[in-house]
Amino acid sequence: MFILAEMKNVTRILPEFFNMKLNDAIAIELNKKLANKVVLNVGLCIALFDIRNLKDSFIIPGDGASHTIVHFQYIVFRPFMGEIIVGKIRTCSQDGVHVTLGFFEDILIPPKALQHPSKFNETEQAWVWEYDTGDGTKHNLFMDPGNPIKFRVTAETFTETCPAEPGLIQETQESSGNKIPYSLLGSINEPGLGVLSWWDPDN
Repeated sequence: MFILAEMKNVTRILPEFFNMKLNDAIAIELNKKLANKVVLNVGLCIALFDIRNLKDSFIIPGDGASHTIVHFQYIVFRPFMGEIIVGKIRTCSQDGVHVTLGFFEDILIPPKALQHPSKFNETEQAWVWEYDTGDGTKHNLFMDPGNPIKFRVTAETFTETCPAEPGLIQETQESSGNKIPYSLLGSINEPGLGVLSWWDPDN
């Protein structure tokens, strides 16, 4: 679910931070710039892990701040395809089941990836799995908001929401309008996946 991404950045340190150790000042600036942001084709940045290499710092004429080329590792949320994750149902809609992990909410399980047959209950605003009990009757299993749910990651989408800055290998992405910079699709259409209480009554 989490990976270490190798990154490079020219980090600007303001004069009021010159009394700090350079590594500490750079760590503060990198976390300020990247934490909780999406890096295009990399994932959702969580926290700085390690500074690997610092180049010589330099001053740009007309700017009193120092600039340092930094090579570093950052902890990034980016599940691999096929990974099984446990989250919570945030909401349900005609589009499917929307899942949250607490720190990441752009996860959708579309109708075709639910257990079959499933239908959307307009009154309850929840999807319902019409489970065949095997004796000719069906038992309705609801996917209610707040329920823990286990799903398999099946696809990811990155959307560029701001122009790339020349000279940087990576560029942070922030939501612009209705664009979602990073989203996941999931599936529960297999045994053992879905609302945890379906398989374990203690949950």
